[in-house]
This record gives sequence, C-alpha cells and structure tokens, in this order.
Amino acid sequence: MPFVDVNGTRLYYELKGAGPVVVFLHGWTLDTTMWDNQFDEFAKHYKVLRYDLRGYGKSAVPKMEHPYAHHEDLKALLDYLRIQKAAIIGLSMGGYAAINFAIMYPERASALIPADAYIERRIHSKEDYIPFAPIFSKAKEEGIESAREEWLNHHVFEPARRNPKCAGKLREIVGRYNGWNFINDVNEDLFIRLSPVQETRLHEIRAPTLIIVGELDVGCLEDADVLEEKIAGSEKVILMGVGHMSNMEDSVGFNKAVLGFLSRKIKSA
Repeated sequence: MPFVDVNGTRLYYELKGAGPVVVFLHGWTLDTTMWDNQFDEFAKHYKVLRYDLRGYGKSAVPKMEHPYAHHEDLKALLDYLRIQKAAIIGLSMGGYAAINFAIMYPERASALIPADAYIERRIHSKEDYIPFAPIFSKAKEEGIESAREEWLNHHVFEPARRNPKCAGKLREIVGRYNGWNFINDVNEDLFIRLSPVQETRLHEIRAPTLIIVGELDVGCLEDADVLEEKIAGSEKVILMGVGHMSNMEDSVGFNKAVLGFLSRKIKSA
C-alpha cells in the first residue's frame, strides 16, 4: 500500500489513471473509501489521487507537538508526487481544505469543487464545538464505539441514513474511524487556520469553481450561496433529494455535474 512521509506525518494515498490530475479530499471522520463511486469512474478520464487526511483512515494521527493544516499536507503530497497542478474536489471538511488550498496556492489549483462545504467566518474557540459535546463526552466516558454511534445519529446524516444507496457504506466508514479527533481536535493550538479568516479571502480564488450542495443539507446551503457570491465566475449545482453526503447519496448526479464541469474547464486524457 502506498504511504509517504511528508510534512511531519505519514499519509496513505491511491493514484490511478492518466491525464490532468484530480484530487479527492474526504470529510471529517471519513476516509478515501467515501469516493469509491468516483475513483474508478474519474480515472477513465483523469489521473485521480485520493488519500486519507492526517488523523483519518490509514494515515497517521497528528502529534500534539506538531501543528498542521490539511491544505499544507496536500501541497506536500503533490510536491512529493511531482504534481504541479490539480483540480481539487472536497466534501465537507475536505471542501474546507480544498478552498484553503485554492486561496494559498492559486497557481496549483486548475479547478475547485467544494461539495457540501462549510466556511470559516471567524476565529474559532472551544465554544464552537458545543454542538459536538455529546460526541466528545461519549468518547471519553463510554469509549470510541459509543461516540461513533452518537455521531452517526447526528442530524447531518439524517438524509444519508434514509438513503439505501449509502446508509450501509456510511456506517461502515464511520465504524472504523479511530476516534482521535473525538478526543483531541478541540485543541485549537494544533490546527493551523488561515489568517485573515477564510470567508474574507474567498474573493482571492481564481480557479474555475463549481459549488455542489445537497438540497437537504440545510447547514451548508447558506455557505454555498456565500461561496457563489464571493468567488468570481463560480457555478453552483444543487442536487435534489440528497443531504450532506451528496457524492454518496446521488453518485450519478454528482459525477455528471463534476465531470461535465471539468470537461469544460480542463482537458481530459
């Protein structure tokens, strides 16, 4: 299995196909396998890279003495693989990281596709994690398995839980999550964020941008509107009848929207 030591950590990655590079970034508590319905399909047209972000899947967990940022890990991985430019696709936390990458390294992003992404509007504090307090408490008091179950029952996953196309797969992915962030990610000193904050820098993005959001993803619909407003020339697609896990809940609609966009913006193999 391909691992690489970069940026003070060890990352697991998979690379397939030929042509312009497309990168997939997964969401919080998830891993590369959330992109199973995209990886092979996109590899018919592009060189596709997916990897487990630091702290997830087969990649190493963070070290408490080593502050990090997912967009910097991505840059280090691309440098290692000698990839100069890539279309960056990310869902939820992965979308947040993709946006940061497009801001910090505009010359490296051939396209940006944030899906069901959230925007950072201000400097975070521990109070921002209050909605996740029951999950963190379960992890500390009852163990990681109880915390995983609490997270799976969160309202953000309600549409996905009702969707037979992805409910089992989602449970499988979250079910093997190591739980490190349930216990440790409230340490804001460990996670490097943009300064000034992300929302104030969205206008800096120059990459062709497609914003995707599920119709039922109430928490991210407003952020999708802000992204569309502040990123010049961006396009937005709302996938009907699906929620936060749009690429898994409606892989056909997701793939059609993204492949169509990429075919207009970057050349295929």
